[in-house]
Amino acid sequence: MSFRIQEFLHKYELGAGAAIIRFALVIMAVIALAIIYDLSAFHNLSTSEGMDAAQLARNLSEGKGFTTGFIRPLSLSLITKKNLDQKGGTRSSATNKVSVAFNHPDLANAPLYPAILAAALKLNPFGEPDFSKEQSFSVYRPDLWIAFFNQLLFAIAAWMLFRLTRRLLDESVAWAVTLLFLLTELLWRFTLSGLSTILLIIIFLGLVGTLSRMETVAREPSQTGRSLIWLAAAAGALTGAAGMTRYSFACLIVPVVLLLVSLPSPQRVQLVIICLAAFCVVSLPWAVRNFQASGNPWGTAGFAVMEGTSLFPENQLLRSLHPPVSQVNTGEYWDKLVTNTQHIVTNDLPRLGGNWISALFLAGLLVRFRNPVLGRMRLFVILCLGCLVTAQALGKTWLSDDSPDVNSENLLVVLAPVVFLFGTTFFFTVRDQLNLQGPVARGLLWVAFYAVMATPLVLGLLGPHRSALVYPPYYPPWIEQKSRVVGEDQAVMSDIPWAVAWYGKRPGVWLSLKYIDTRSEAYKDDFFAIKRLQRISALYLTSKTLKTMDIKSLADWARAETFDKDLELVRKMVTDLGQALVRDNAKQAEIDQLKAIYSVVDRNWVRGGGNDWESFILGIFVKKEVPSGFPLNRAVGGIAPEVFLTESER
Repeated sequence: MSFRIQEFLHKYELGAGAAIIRFALVIMAVIALAIIYDLSAFHNLSTSEGMDAAQLARNLSEGKGFTTGFIRPLSLSLITKKNLDQKGGTRSSATNKVSVAFNHPDLANAPLYPAILAAALKLNPFGEPDFSKEQSFSVYRPDLWIAFFNQLLFAIAAWMLFRLTRRLLDESVAWAVTLLFLLTELLWRFTLSGLSTILLIIIFLGLVGTLSRMETVAREPSQTGRSLIWLAAAAGALTGAAGMTRYSFACLIVPVVLLLVSLPSPQRVQLVIICLAAFCVVSLPWAVRNFQASGNPWGTAGFAVMEGTSLFPENQLLRSLHPPVSQVNTGEYWDKLVTNTQHIVTNDLPRLGGNWISALFLAGLLVRFRNPVLGRMRLFVILCLGCLVTAQALGKTWLSDDSPDVNSENLLVVLAPVVFLFGTTFFFTVRDQLNLQGPVARGLLWVAFYAVMATPLVLGLLGPHRSALVYPPYYPPWIEQKSRVVGEDQAVMSDIPWAVAWYGKRPGVWLSLKYIDTRSEAYKDDFFAIKRLQRISALYLTSKTLKTMDIKSLADWARAETFDKDLELVRKMVTDLGQALVRDNAKQAEIDQLKAIYSVVDRNWVRGGGNDWESFILGIFVKKEVPSGFPLNRAVGGIAPEVFLTESER
């Protein structure tokens, strides 16, 4: 009996059981950290992209396919033009055709993350909330479930990072890197955003693990060529999966191919062909689908390189029905590349991943590894950085300004785990050269190291979190209450269409460029032009638009030339009355009094006009009426703090 007890104790102190205990403790620590972080920082989905991906995933989970409730005018234009081209129509007749109204194919998102998220939503134990039956609101439960799902992916990424580091280096470095990864505040913010970033980190870690195995196998003569073939296929498929998670990451096929070309193996040409074939097998079907639907293999995402140029500032390109894309010259692209690259190199690159360990990675580039596999993997990361810096600079859009740091255009953060790996390795090298004596000194060094690295996370937990700024306009009960006014088969034009689609469960059409456009019928970019392509039953404008109005908007509205039928009626009445007084030989004092009255009326009459939405809103607030001819003229719930107009018959 005593011998068995001794075996049991040995197993759980020094044997395999010790690893199980450590693993269980780490899992409990991660769960505890996630609970603490969620209690402190969770305020529902914090990004427009997260809501967009969520509503797309819900449509998938409900069997509606890759259809979206967030309808961009550019997407409407591409689909309409493609349908006309297939039927032999002309561009001039495009505004008289109606696209598929509530079966609108999504042309903005890569498919892999929404497909995986759809499966997660199928398992959602919280269900959809009914705000009409709830007396108070604090958390939108599907948002919380999406956060839990991404935090599960975060834990999987930590486990993969541990295994990769232990295989390339040793277990002590693996524990240090994994702990550093779990203490990075920026990555926790991504888990609450609803973005695909954590899934991309998993795919990238899988790609680095696959390539490192190829490097090892290629250096072992005893290994067969079949292993390299399977690994090359896996590398191509993982790169394709990264591109199908976020289109920008398709550029990683370049450093992957370069690494295979320089592989110490006589099969390198064959391996490159197999890798490219696997990449195409994963990527091409979706590109063909997009091309058949819109004429562009990347849908509306293919126009991102044009956003932010002088012709298309902010989000104007996606809100355009007839964007003059042919007028963007190569000089515009070059200026965008240089300007944004300068910002990335001076700001984003030194704090890559939101953690100071990236500085040690950059310093460690001066140190050469004895292990050739480590050196090759670091070279691969550097090549990836070069490709992603270029892709991030050219692909920067309004999203980077809408949600700084936490957005799908922050591509470099995906490399953070591997950067942490090499940065921590350099720290171990420096530590060994310090010749610290005794466990106390080494322990204090590690305490100082983690205290510095975890400072952003600690401050994020103690202070007000950034995502708390989503209220207003993203208050789910308000959005659902307004959206319910219209039927499920009717669309709402809004400045937050992604939130209308997710929280309101109604198709949301992005606000047109102008309220009314005076150009020729074929090139109008206003409410009425979009309404010909997509039925719109409500207009929903939030503080996102209202807070942008300033003194200049008011001055432009006041100076705009406009025809006011009421003022013209007053002028006619005054003129007729004056003529009658003259005919009746009235006293000059009476005529002068009438002129004085008209002068006061004319001086204080509220005019104003203009063709933009600021003028439209100012007219509603100042004149207390919707401009004549606008079909949505019934205000629901007043005009403050948000404007919500519906059809008069409803």
